[in-house]
Amino acid sequence: MSQSRIIVVGAGVAGLCCALELSERGYSVEVVERGRTLGDGCCSWMAGGMLAPWCERAGTDPVIAARGAPSIAWWTRHYPGTVHEGTLVVAHPRDTVELTRFADRTERYERIDGARIAELEPDLAGRFRQGLFFAEEAHVDPRRALMALAEALRRRGVPIRFGTEASPTGIQAPLVVDCRGLAAREALTDLRGVRGEMLVIRSRDVRFSRPVRLLHPRIPLYIVPRGDGVFMVGATMIESDTRSGPTVRSTLELLNAAYALHPAFAEAEILEINADVRPAFPDNIPAVRRIGRTLHPNGLYRHGFLLAPDLARQVADSAAELLPPLEMIDADLRQRRPA
Repeated sequence: MSQSRIIVVGAGVAGLCCALELSERGYSVEVVERGRTLGDGCCSWMAGGMLAPWCERAGTDPVIAARGAPSIAWWTRHYPGTVHEGTLVVAHPRDTVELTRFADRTERYERIDGARIAELEPDLAGRFRQGLFFAEEAHVDPRRALMALAEALRRRGVPIRFGTEASPTGIQAPLVVDCRGLAAREALTDLRGVRGEMLVIRSRDVRFSRPVRLLHPRIPLYIVPRGDGVFMVGATMIESDTRSGPTVRSTLELLNAAYALHPAFAEAEILEINADVRPAFPDNIPAVRRIGRTLHPNGLYRHGFLLAPDLARQVADSAAELLPPLEMIDADLRQRRPA
C-alpha cells in the first residue's frame, strides 16, 4: 500500500462510493478488501438497491430523505443501469389503515386507484383498490452497480486489492477511510447489527417494472425486479448480529407475503436464499466519525445504496479539511520522484 495514497478499507457500497468520490476530486486512492472477490462477505451484495427516500421517510427520521434524495442523481451519473420507474406501495383492503399511516408519514406521492395500479403494473390488475405511487424514486441492481463502481475505479487507475487483511490502525497513509461496516466495532463501540434475510426468485408469470411494497401490520414486504423475470424479495429486520443462514420462519414469511401480493409467485423458482447483518448506530442514522487520521463512514442500516453517496461526499469534504491542498500534495510527490 502506498503511503502517499488515501487508503479505503472495505469494498462494499460505502467503500467504493468513497473511493470514487475521492478519486474524482483529485486524490490518489487505494482500496483494500479482505474478501477474495467483489461482494465476498459484503452485506451490500444482499441489498435491495432501492433509491426510495420518500418511502423510507415513512419509517425513519426525515433526515434520511433529505440526505438520500440527491443520491438518485449520483447513481444516474455513475451507473447507467439506474432505473427511474418510481415505487408502488399497495395494501389489501383489510390493511387500508396501514396505507393511510404510511401516507401520513411521508410526501411526494400520488394517491392512486385500482385502474391506475393496473396501468402501472398490469399483472396487479384487479388485485388492489388503492395505493401510493412515488414517481420520483428509482432503483438499481446492487450487484451490477457494485461491479460498475469497481470498473469506474479501474478506469481511473484506483487499485482494489482483494484478499488483503488490513487494520486501519496499522496503515501508514495521509488518511484512512474505514468502510468495514460491523467489523469496525472495536473503534465504534455503539454499532449494532440488524439482521436481514432475503430471497431471489424467478417467475415466468409475473412482470413488474418497479419495486412494489406490500404493507402489512406484521410482515411488510418489498419485491424489486432485476429483469428477465428475476425478483429480489426482502427483507426482514431482526435485532441480531448473528451471521448464520436464513431461518425457516423468516423464509416462510417472505414467501407467504410474496404469494399474498400475487398468487403466481407460488410457482416461482427459488434462485437464492441468503442473510447478512447490517451495521447501525443507536439512532439508525448513518454518520462519518473521525478518530485521529481515520474517517469512519458507517451505520448505513437499511439505507446502504441510498445514503452511501452522501457519506462519500462527507468523507471527501473532510479530506479537503484534513489534508494539504492538492497542489501541495502534487508538488511533494514530484520532489520525491527520482530524476
